[in-house]
Amino acid sequence: MSKLRLDNKKVIVTGGADGIGKAICKVFADEGAKVIVADINQNLGKETVDQINQNNPNASKYIQTDISSESSIQALMEQSLNFLGGLDIVVNNAVAFVFGKVEDVTKEDWEKVFNTNLIGAANLSASALPHLKQSSTPAIVNIASVGGFKASPGFIPYQASKAALIQLTKGLALDLSEYGIRVNCVCPGSIYTSATDRHIKFEGSDKESHLKNVAKSNLIRRIGTPEEVAYAALFLASDEASFITGTQIVVDGGLTIH
Repeated sequence: MSKLRLDNKKVIVTGGADGIGKAICKVFADEGAKVIVADINQNLGKETVDQINQNNPNASKYIQTDISSESSIQALMEQSLNFLGGLDIVVNNAVAFVFGKVEDVTKEDWEKVFNTNLIGAANLSASALPHLKQSSTPAIVNIASVGGFKASPGFIPYQASKAALIQLTKGLALDLSEYGIRVNCVCPGSIYTSATDRHIKFEGSDKESHLKNVAKSNLIRRIGTPEEVAYAALFLASDEASFITGTQIVVDGGLTIH
């Protein structure tokens, strides 16, 4: 039997209850990791943990977390360490979306998106630092987006936050290299999640035509799956990527080739 790629690794995944985060939690647990599913949605979080633990008994625990709250991050760290007994990997995946033109986006919208997508990731990384320093193979993986470098209409706060998250990845890689902590990010393109349905509703289009347009926009001619992003995150979190830091893997079916 081949060695599990994250055997006995201790992991926190934010936004782990649904979509890409859920896929990451499942894939990591299947590869031997012990995983904290951190998410604000209690029902989905517990459901995800139940599914993981059916295949991998006691491999995961749900902790309700508002990543935009510093006190919630502190509670997350305390409870995570009690369950995990240490920390090797942090995956910053929690995300907030606001759809609309710039004139329709409020100050509260901007704060919601940046506090979740950027500042929450920075605060959790800082909170995790003392514990990551004690790991022999520490890593941080941020889930950014091709929206961080390719603009689309109606996504201004989201795209700006993801551009900043890509730059945060590079800055953290520089600052944390002295501790042996690798920091990378994954930039997904069009991936089918519950956010896709919200986007379709915002556009006022029907699902079939939306998915056809997405398929035409990339070289693989289909929309991606959360699992395809999860396997990119798995590689960056694993020892296979031990000589990789400060960069990103783009998972977009060739959307941004030009």
